[in-house]
Formats: sequence, structure tokens, C-alpha cells
Amino acid sequence: MSDSAATPAARPAPLLWAEDITSGYGGVPVVRGVSIAVGPGEIVAVIGPNGAGKSTLLKTLVGILRVSSGRVMLEGNDVTNHSPEELARRGVGYVPQVQDIFEPLTALENLEMGGYLLPQASIRGRVDAVIEVFPALAPLLKRRADKLSGGERKMLAIGRVLMLDPRVVILDEPTANLAPQLADTLLGEHVRALGARGKAVLLVEQRARAALDIAAWTSVLVSGATRLEGRPGELLERQDFEELFLGASTSLTPVSGSEVEIA
Repeated sequence: MSDSAATPAARPAPLLWAEDITSGYGGVPVVRGVSIAVGPGEIVAVIGPNGAGKSTLLKTLVGILRVSSGRVMLEGNDVTNHSPEELARRGVGYVPQVQDIFEPLTALENLEMGGYLLPQASIRGRVDAVIEVFPALAPLLKRRADKLSGGERKMLAIGRVLMLDPRVVILDEPTANLAPQLADTLLGEHVRALGARGKAVLLVEQRARAALDIAAWTSVLVSGATRLEGRPGELLERQDFEELFLGASTSLTPVSGSEVEIA
């Protein structure tokens, strides 16, 4: 085999990247010096033990929490501490773990709400485009969102964000509270399909193995810092990966690159 054939494909140029981000909720920072990037057609998974700061990182990237140091870049433009609405206008879609749909509204009304920044005349066309991505939503459009199953609700939540046709899709624990089979379908089919459509997908997922199956690049957060990053296959080959993910190891020094120094 030639060297070129054995070399993994290069990562795409990033659409969204964060550089040395520090943030939190006031007081001691939750996230400290984290850098991460995601490019078009790429799925990047952020995994780690509970309390690692994964959701805090996403909230910082989308402007819900303020960056105290570092910067967030979108297509070469500094968007640090821009509002969530401004980032949505610029093509960043965010699906939170909870409160991701409007329960009293129908599925169609939820999608229409997702298109709040669009001209009224273009909303119907965007609904049709979302249905192409999630055909299972078509017969559910008139149903109230609180009557949907867990998997249907999550499809609707993602579909609502897709109404603005974002270039970057940020997902926080999309399989939370889903049955294993539904979780596998959501990740293996729907999230993977977003990447296949050219979206830059940044995914926080507690089901680490499932996330590794669909990701092109993975970052492991422990105690608010990047402890490990690289291609999933490379991470799985590391003898310390399981120990690190469970948060049991304290001998690993955080680094910004893809390797870990043993103290």
C-alpha cells in the first residue's frame, strides 16, 4: 500500500472554530482553554464524563454563555459573544438537550416558528425541505408536539433548526432519554445524514461508542479541559481511553494537540 493510500484524509477547512475558550456561569470557570473546530460535511463529537463541561462549551459557542477569554470564529469572522439570534442569522443552528420544542404547538407550527427569520413566502418551501430530511414528520404535522414520541420530538427539534438551512448544526445530547434503538437510528441515520448533506455537525453525546461510530473527529473533555482528541479509530486503540472517559485518570496533563502527555 502506498503512503498516500495509508494516510487518512485531511480534515476540511473549518466553518466554526473556537480557540482557547474559557467560560462558565460566574466564579470558577467550567471550561478552560478549550479549542475545537468543525468543517463542512464533518461530524465532530465531544465526549467525556458527566460534569466535564460539554454542554457549557456548546452554550458558549452559540452565545448563551459569555466567553471570558479566547475567541469563536465563523467562516473567518470573529463572532465571540455574539447573540444566539445573530449566530442563527449567520448560519449556526443549535438544538439544546431540553426545551427544544414548543409543546403546545403542532409539529407544523414548531417548524414555522423555526423559520421566524425567513420571509413569510419562503416558509412553506423550507417546511418541504425539512420533510425531505425527515420524511417521518410528514404525517405528524398537524399533531401537537406534546403528543409525539421521544424520537419524533427530537426529529422535530432538529427539523425546526433546519428551517433556517444552517451551515453549522450544534447538537447537545440528542439521544438523551431515548430508547437504545431510537438513539441508534437518530445518530446512525439522521445525524449522519446531516453530515452527508454538507452540514458541519458538532455533537455532544453521552453514548460515547455510538458517537465514535459516526464521527470523523472526536474531542474528549475531562474537568473542563481537552484531554484527548483525534480520529475515533486512533482513540479507541489507546489503552488509557476507557479510563480517561470514565474520569478515573488524574495523571494526564491537558494539551491542545492530539496527544496526551503522561505526568
